[in-house]
Amino acid sequence: MQNNSEFLQQLKTLYNEKYLFLDPADCWSYGYDNSRRHQPPIAVVFPTTHQQIVDTIQLCNTHLIALTARGSGTGTTGASVPSMNAIILSTEHMDKIIKIDPDNRTIVVEPGVTNQAVQQAAAEHGFFWPPDPTSSAICTVGGNLAYNSAGPRAVKYGTPRENTLSLTCITGSGETLKAGAYTTKSVVGYDLTRLIIGSEGTLAIISQATLKLTPLAEAKCTMQATYSSVEAAATAVSKIMAQPITPCALEFMDATAISLVNKDSQLNLPDNAQALLMIEVDGDKFGLEKTAEKIAASASVPGIIDIHTANTDEQIKKLWKARKALSPSLRKIAPKKINEDVVVPVSEIPALINGLEKLSKQYEIPIVNFGHAGNGNIHVNLLVQADQLDSAKRCLSDVFSLVIKLNGSLSGEHGIGLEKRDYITLELSPTSISLMKNIKAQFDPNNLLNPDKVFPIT
Repeated sequence: MQNNSEFLQQLKTLYNEKYLFLDPADCWSYGYDNSRRHQPPIAVVFPTTHQQIVDTIQLCNTHLIALTARGSGTGTTGASVPSMNAIILSTEHMDKIIKIDPDNRTIVVEPGVTNQAVQQAAAEHGFFWPPDPTSSAICTVGGNLAYNSAGPRAVKYGTPRENTLSLTCITGSGETLKAGAYTTKSVVGYDLTRLIIGSEGTLAIISQATLKLTPLAEAKCTMQATYSSVEAAATAVSKIMAQPITPCALEFMDATAISLVNKDSQLNLPDNAQALLMIEVDGDKFGLEKTAEKIAASASVPGIIDIHTANTDEQIKKLWKARKALSPSLRKIAPKKINEDVVVPVSEIPALINGLEKLSKQYEIPIVNFGHAGNGNIHVNLLVQADQLDSAKRCLSDVFSLVIKLNGSLSGEHGIGLEKRDYITLELSPTSISLMKNIKAQFDPNNLLNPDKVFPIT
């Protein structure tokens, strides 16, 4: 602890008391994210400049103190929960929009700016940034990039990896790295930008990002379709995705999710609905009606109960509010719920849902499913009670095995963190993991950036 004492004293030379928490009571809340995990940090620092991050990481290397970067703490996998004897580096004061460049369709931001603030600033110039996680009102761009968090619009517009041009970062050894370019085309060297995005703060800390903007569509049309079976809804998803028009959102809810939405939002959905699709299309105002008709025709497969269009802004907001309220509503029902964001090929969605129903009965744990059906990214919610945690672990292991059996992936946008690190060998080969660990060692030779995340502890 003597080494810690010297380290903490030196932190005071980098940060004044407004931007440095040392009191355990002040640090306590920064030990959480949106998982149930908690580990109090020995200090919390709030840099306001790139150089402060450089100096902080170099000081951590001198004293071999681990560091975890944190935005708003909305992640669900424990990736922003600090390690033992570690500090938190919070980017909440690095929240500036540095430049908006409509001519080049770019916006340059610091990592602590919220997704919502980016959307509002871009909208003033007729643009938007495609990633839109459920927590967009409070989640930060830095967090979006760390997890490659996307949201509903990814089905048409892609994830942060497809919508980020360049990054300024600080590696685990305290070196400044500029990855990517200001242009939309560049093949000079390796693509370090896409490598860092999704690395969960294990390779480098982002201090600035140049994001690629997309013009706002003239109009949108939101439809709601209900089905008598999950198989019918999945068939509709396949039909929709097989035709030339890509919806800008294609969301799925199973029967249990529908019952919750019906109860909380009073959408007056059919009692016999076993699956629901929320379908949104965008485009030119005068061609949108025909586009919507083509999507509706693709969605009208055997087993459809009803499909209709939300005709007013109020109805559209009501639909999206219901969808985005699902996860918080489930948390109220089961505070210890487990929320996983698995991905399977669209054609395997019925097999996934049917398999999950069997696991729900086997382990006597309610499972609620919803998510981004257009790319097979389903959020699997195990409504676990306090006395079911052991059986929930076994159930979760079977869930992941089912996903891999269906040629899927363990995570679409929530990342690995602590929650899934012991399962990645189901998906990644020893060769892949070895190469990734070697990359980590190049960026972070002392293994100080989020050292216990992503890879299983061996």
